[in-house]
Amino acid sequence: MSYGSSGVSRFLGGSPLGVLLRLLLLCVIVGLVLDQLDLDVFRLLDYAIDVVRDLLANSADLLRALLRYLIIGAAVVIPIWLILRVLKIGSGRA
Repeated sequence: MSYGSSGVSRFLGGSPLGVLLRLLLLCVIVGLVLDQLDLDVFRLLDYAIDVVRDLLANSADLLRALLRYLIIGAAVVIPIWLILRVLKIGSGRA
């Protein structure tokens, strides 16, 4: 089976064996760099999970504060708006 013009070759961007060899070489290089930086996959994943968790926690606090401000503001704005609407209808300028 020739991979020269097949869908697999087009999808991979080259022959499957060539792509596999390039990926293996890239994995070794990245692994070497990460090892020299004293990083491992599990610490990187833990860090990413912590970032997402902190983002969600801070987002929840922000949403709580915004909801509180919305309710406080609505307690003033909605009655004033209703009074103005009633006054407009009463004056005939609807």
